[in-house]
Amino acid sequence: MPFGLIGLVVILILLIIANVRIVPQAYASVVERLGTYLATWDAGIHIKIPLIDRVAKRVTLKEQVADFPPQPVITKDNVTMSIDTVVFYQIMDPKLYTYGVDNPISAIENLTATTLRNIIGELELDQTLTSREIINDKMRVSLDEATDPWGIKVNRVELKNIAPPREIQEAMEKQMKAERERRESILRSEGEKKSAILEAEGKKEAAILNAEADKQSQILRAEAKKEATIKEAEGKAEAIRVVQEANAAGIRALKEAGADESVLTLKSLEAFEKAADGQATKIIIPSEIQSIAGLSKSIAEVVKEEVHK
Repeated sequence: MPFGLIGLVVILILLIIANVRIVPQAYASVVERLGTYLATWDAGIHIKIPLIDRVAKRVTLKEQVADFPPQPVITKDNVTMSIDTVVFYQIMDPKLYTYGVDNPISAIENLTATTLRNIIGELELDQTLTSREIINDKMRVSLDEATDPWGIKVNRVELKNIAPPREIQEAMEKQMKAERERRESILRSEGEKKSAILEAEGKKEAAILNAEADKQSQILRAEAKKEATIKEAEGKAEAIRVVQEANAAGIRALKEAGADESVLTLKSLEAFEKAADGQATKIIIPSEIQSIAGLSKSIAEVVKEEVHK
């Protein structure tokens, strides 16, 4: 093979190798042919024609973050504050991103500043400080619509910092301090109130328990006294029964021994004499015993007269 042909082949191979382009994952390349848009190369191997095709722009498809410096804004109640924002965006169409706007990041920054001023201008200071989520959503929607012709999608917008003037910050700190002291006073008062209520309830329950204990004690003492009285009465009744049984046994023994009626009557009188020693206030004596008592008195008088003689 002639050396000239070999050299031509080598040069051709080197040109092909030099014009091979590898597009990494999550990237895209915008290719122009003779100065006009030709195609968008996705991830993979591509070959361009030497001297005719060129890669106009290489674009990343990853989500990107743009942290913009603080912007001065004025609220509805004429308070000037400084707010810096963070925008999370992603390139969805590399062609529109390449040809839609010159310097897209600068355009997004200016658009963010104007949108932020418009939104904050409709809010007062307190609303601005407490409505971050609302402001974020409004800015995201507005920026997403504005950047759509540029092939950019705004995923999120965050207010990184809101810095009101120093005198406003001092006034807010004093207000928060007073509010915390008020809440502390309320909590302390509520704690004292609950403590007093619990103490009163404890005393009430203790009084109820003491009353229940006294009542139960009185009931137990009354029952014990009742049982003691019953046992005492039963003991006395048993004693009387035993005495009567003993007297009856003695009378039966006298009868069995052949004692006459006078002796039996005297024994009965002795029994009544013992009975009279009890708590009875009235005793009924049978007529037979009365006659024996009269006979005993007559005998005693006769004996007395004999003694005097």
